[in-house]
Amino acid sequence: MKVYVIGIGMTNFEKPGRRDNFDYPDMALEATRSALEHSGLEYSDIQRAFVGYCYGDSCCGQKSLYQLGMTGIPIVNVNNNCATGSSALYLAHEMLAGNRSDCVLALGFEKMERGSLGVKWTDRANPVENHVAIMAEKFGYESGPPTAQLFGNAGREHMSKYGTKPEHFAKIAQKNHLHSTNNPKSQFRDEYSLDEIENSACIHDPLTKLQCCPTSDGAAAAVLVSERFLSLCRPDLRQNAVEILSIAMTTDLPSTFEGSAMNLVGYEVSKLAAQQVYSSANISPQDVDVIELHDCFSANELITYEALGLCPEGGSAAFIDRGDNTYGGKYVINPSGGLISKGHPLGATGIAQCVELCLHLRGEAGKRQVQGAKIGLQHNLGLGGACVVAAYKKANWPNGLSNRKQDLPKLRGGSTTISADQFKCGQIFDAISDQINDPENVDLIKKVNASYKFKVTGKQGQAIWIVNAKSEKKPYVDFNKDEKADCILTAKDEDLFDVMTGKTDSMKAFLSGKLKLSGNPTLAMKLKQFQGKVKEALEKAKLEKKTETVSDKPGKGSEKQAKKEDMSSVQFSSDKIFADIQSKLEIDSNLAKKVNAVYKFVITDAKSNLKKFWFVDCKSMVPTVKFDANFDMNLKADCTIETTDDTFVKIISGKLNPQKAFFSKQLKVSGNVMLASKLTQFQEKAQSKL
Repeated sequence: MKVYVIGIGMTNFEKPGRRDNFDYPDMALEATRSALEHSGLEYSDIQRAFVGYCYGDSCCGQKSLYQLGMTGIPIVNVNNNCATGSSALYLAHEMLAGNRSDCVLALGFEKMERGSLGVKWTDRANPVENHVAIMAEKFGYESGPPTAQLFGNAGREHMSKYGTKPEHFAKIAQKNHLHSTNNPKSQFRDEYSLDEIENSACIHDPLTKLQCCPTSDGAAAAVLVSERFLSLCRPDLRQNAVEILSIAMTTDLPSTFEGSAMNLVGYEVSKLAAQQVYSSANISPQDVDVIELHDCFSANELITYEALGLCPEGGSAAFIDRGDNTYGGKYVINPSGGLISKGHPLGATGIAQCVELCLHLRGEAGKRQVQGAKIGLQHNLGLGGACVVAAYKKANWPNGLSNRKQDLPKLRGGSTTISADQFKCGQIFDAISDQINDPENVDLIKKVNASYKFKVTGKQGQAIWIVNAKSEKKPYVDFNKDEKADCILTAKDEDLFDVMTGKTDSMKAFLSGKLKLSGNPTLAMKLKQFQGKVKEALEKAKLEKKTETVSDKPGKGSEKQAKKEDMSSVQFSSDKIFADIQSKLEIDSNLAKKVNAVYKFVITDAKSNLKKFWFVDCKSMVPTVKFDANFDMNLKADCTIETTDDTFVKIISGKLNPQKAFFSKQLKVSGNVMLASKLTQFQEKAQSKL
């Protein structure tokens, strides 16, 4: 299945520690939000995430993405040295191409230290110790940073084999620094002369300081989707989609350790990955227009020209002298400034390359735009080792396809019209609308002060409700109006109805996957402000419906209805007890936690033989006490207690022990009989009214 990039985002790449409040969660949030905004999707649309970083504790990916919502999706943390970002991208692509997902996030970030890379753990084997040992055996070990020596020696080998001059490496650095002057995201944006580059401090001959990439802080993100997603769910996003024609990952070969300095730093594995991509995408190097490749050192960019087939083996010097690696030449290579000038936060680099190529293919690269770019090529390398090569192309869609946004799938039978009253929760949102538009509920709006998007799936399809309860604008509830919101809730029709009416605890619904949250998940707790009124409105509507039904019937039915309508005006001594329990539940949150059960009380007046039905719900997000005027409330109870009005008053006032009342048959208990003992929790709470 084809795979497309539809959203990209990245932070500025910064010198480590230069920017305040730029810890990895901050940079990850900035990049991901940018990618989501660019894509036109919400975080709740993401089905999986692959998060790359090298320096950090386990589960930094979860820490970063939980800021956007805890939707329960798989989040996989990835580490593949300098190829970490592209490895996350590779895994996201494989998940989509394998038909296992339709919308996946690839995120990479790094918070680094200043100075050259060093060894973090000295009490265990180093993953690149074999590379360093072979280098030291053949070329000796000098005082410079190990990575500079590895890549510098590859440059020396190329000079020895093909006659390449030090100035050719310097010209690459000069080009990349020049390219970066047009990239506002670049860590450095300075232009240098060839002399300045050649005369900067020598790190490991032929490499000077300005030919080496810096350490950096930064993040980049990309949203990838399947062809099915674009065709069926969001055809409105097709026009800006960039297709990943092919992506390949390779690791070290036996030839890596056979004595060649160039192979030691990935020449052969780069060549193999490129060949796989060209073959799979049915393209050749000559078809490529713009390239982002791994120039951690200028020497690596030079040898990679040949590994990718951009020029013949040994032909890099002439390739550079002709200007075939920059604007006006055959290719534009590293228009972003490359790692040398843009910066190199290890986990972000591979995805930042994807970002750059997509900008050019979409014609959005600004001053550095490669005109007429149709195919882009990415190369990302990590010692230890891994290499990822990918080819991209602006997607071409047949003429005549509709780009109309279709948030809702077609209904069976061909109808595409869905109305709010086809959903069980439609009445929930009607009640909320009445509530937030009531002039007497100004304090409610101040308490909530947030906007919500509800994505509800029912038998009819999917619908969206927007509830805007912000104090700075007039509150409203809109059906099937898709707009940004502070908190997004996704659920099935039945499940959301149960949560909003208190039948299902919201936290249990979230943990069981029935309710998904994104945006600011803490705002979901404020929904309890609506819950009580919602239940009242639904009960009122239910009563009105039953009144209409029964009043149509003559004789005894009419008498029965009249009797039901009069029940709310009949006074029982226990009425005050239930009122006091409701008051205490609102004040004392620990009381509901201690009880943690739903009770149904059937209270009978011994003189008139009239009955009242009460429900005490201590399980819901908002504990409630309700009088059921219709004798048939559908709320399920854990424990049902039947007794007389006088007996119940005696039990709650402490004058009669519940167990004695039970054994003397003054108290009838069904359901979980052990919960009857918890009635003592209400005793002290109800004393004040007696």
